[in-house]
Amino acid sequence: MSLLLGAAAGTRSVEVDARPRSVTPGRQRWHVERVLGRPRAAEVLAAALRRIPGITEAQANPVTGGVLVRHDARVHATDVGHIVRRAIALIAGDPTEAGGRPAPARPAAPAPRADHGLAVRPVLAVGGGVAAGIALIKGSALTRQLVAVGGVAAASAAVLRKAWHGAVDAPQDAVGPGAERHALLEIVGPHRRRLYRAGALSVACQVSELALGTLLGWTGLVLIKGQAAPLVGLGLTTASAQLFGLAGMVAAACAAVAGLSYASNLQWRRLGQDIEHDWRGRTYRHVQHLELGHLEGERTSRVAGALTDDVGQLGAFFAGPANEVLQLGTSLALLVPAFLLLAPQIAWIAFLPIPIVAWLSLRHQDKAAADYADTGERRARLGSQVINSLEAGATVKSFCTEDYEAERIDELSEAAQESSRRTDRSTLRHAETVRACTTASMAGTLLIGGRSVLNGTLRFEVFSPLIGLPQMLLMRMSRLGGIVDQYQRTLASYDRVQRLRALPVEADGTGGTVDVGQVRGEITLDQVSFAYPGRPPALENLSMTIPAGQVTALVGATGSGKTTIARLLMRFQDTDFGSVLLDGRDVRELSRHDLRHAIGFVAQDPFLFDGTIADNIRYGSFGSSDEAVVQAAMSAEAHSFVAALPDGYDTVIGERGAALSGGQRQRIALARAILKNPPVVILDEATSAVDNETEAAIQRTMRLFAADRTMLIIAHRLSTVRQADRIYVMDKGVAEQGTHDELLAQHGLYAALWRLQAGEPAA
Repeated sequence: MSLLLGAAAGTRSVEVDARPRSVTPGRQRWHVERVLGRPRAAEVLAAALRRIPGITEAQANPVTGGVLVRHDARVHATDVGHIVRRAIALIAGDPTEAGGRPAPARPAAPAPRADHGLAVRPVLAVGGGVAAGIALIKGSALTRQLVAVGGVAAASAAVLRKAWHGAVDAPQDAVGPGAERHALLEIVGPHRRRLYRAGALSVACQVSELALGTLLGWTGLVLIKGQAAPLVGLGLTTASAQLFGLAGMVAAACAAVAGLSYASNLQWRRLGQDIEHDWRGRTYRHVQHLELGHLEGERTSRVAGALTDDVGQLGAFFAGPANEVLQLGTSLALLVPAFLLLAPQIAWIAFLPIPIVAWLSLRHQDKAAADYADTGERRARLGSQVINSLEAGATVKSFCTEDYEAERIDELSEAAQESSRRTDRSTLRHAETVRACTTASMAGTLLIGGRSVLNGTLRFEVFSPLIGLPQMLLMRMSRLGGIVDQYQRTLASYDRVQRLRALPVEADGTGGTVDVGQVRGEITLDQVSFAYPGRPPALENLSMTIPAGQVTALVGATGSGKTTIARLLMRFQDTDFGSVLLDGRDVRELSRHDLRHAIGFVAQDPFLFDGTIADNIRYGSFGSSDEAVVQAAMSAEAHSFVAALPDGYDTVIGERGAALSGGQRQRIALARAILKNPPVVILDEATSAVDNETEAAIQRTMRLFAADRTMLIIAHRLSTVRQADRIYVMDKGVAEQGTHDELLAQHGLYAALWRLQAGEPAA
């Protein structure tokens, strides 16, 4: 680590554009602009991080710009941030890290100005300390009390300032530049008025609670002294009248607290639910129009997490912690001035636990986060092992390892139990420590306040109503750590959701609409080249023509670019060079919506939704009649097995069609494409999971369906394409082309594949 940090010293002038995306115990995700589109830089950065002691894993993705860092508990989360930034600075000045492509020039950052506050603050601190010491030694009793209050306030401010900076530094940086308003206001969006209404109810509720505490103090005053002076002005002169009056006011205050608490909590919960609903709806609509590359591979889990957990966190913060913040702020705003004005003698002891409780809460939250993460990890391992053992029941029994598996579960369960006990001990210690602080505060307030009452410097009528109010504030202060934690989580979630909403959507064409009824279906690839990010080219300078109204087949080894051609035609991806033409028009200039309406696509592993068979066949053609659905199923050779099911076409097939076999799912997807009735059909291994007899039946019906439409069949099994009008054999381009008989006569690659699949000896 010292080598890395020392080498980075000479690169501090390089601007590092790196932002944390999520920070959890033992794991951090960063977005690093320098590795975006630079595979070499990603490799160098990951390798540099892996060499650092304490870093257990490092991965950098040049496609997304994401960097994942896992570290052990000995490395502090803040130190990991410094390590990441300095590792980036190390590679920032190397033009070869991008594989020969120089990094884009950035404007020079302005030279930092000297922070004169660094010199002034120590002087002020020393001077203030000396002045406070003189005041404590030579000042009056009131002066000493005010100095003590100032010390408590300074300590509280220091603790809260540190908590605030810890809460906002990383997430605010992660939100990114360009934010004109605070993230919380952006999250609330159009619900600003409801936020103000909920806030007003919370403030009113807290005022009512403090009023209730004051009334209870007056009740004790009446019982002890026979009257409460503030009530005399209301015409309540006798003890009996004051008690009856106080009983009515206490009842009214209790009703106000209950009503306002119910109303405010209901408003906050509804606000949180509406925020969650709005963000999920708007974000999901955006996701539906993303480029397909952002919805595939490892991004799928992150997209789903943003739409569920992160969006839920946005609403959860306003449903709970935001309300607690307002109540805590209201208590401070009312109690501190009240004590300073009415009872400055006991203000310092009443509020002395505030910095202590705040520090304990924040410290406990930091430790508890790691403890809960460890407990969750151990429980996840236990659950995973239980599921694996149950799913592998046949293997376990066949190897006679039942006792071995039981012992493994015992060990994992014991580890999870010990972790839970450690977490429980920490939580209980914190709770009892806070309780001790509040109790000590009350005891100190009683002793010091009682002495002030006895020596005549504090009136009992003032002391009695105030005695129990600070405890309400301290109990709320004990939840400060949880509030800060939720605030951090909310900003981090907001950042991830915003990054998802910043992903590019599919660009539509500029060449006008496509009349599906007028599409002939001629497809031309003109000098097409395409490569998936970080991979060798899948197609290089490929040219071919797929005639309109004919059946054309693509065959060849895996990775030869067959499916890539289909994806380019559907505009799931666009070519790097060259063009794909439909009836002489570049597909990039056509409306994606119209283009895809004109093409029916059946993948090798088709996706079926959790619903009925009829719903899945009718998907995309929602207005089709039941008769049309049955006819499409018959054409796809699916009607016979569907009719044999107890509920027929109303059979629910579960997630991804789990209740059906692979061949049955393919036939349902084929029926869906037939019902769509497009002028162009692409079948990508669409019958690979059916038996030979079913495939032959499907081919007979598909020959009728293919009349007067363009059909592109991608297959490994050559029997599937034997009757095609033209067959292209792919092998780093078009290796051979012709009909089945013509290709056999060439005795080339196709003929060798045919003999291999037919079981004939090689020539």
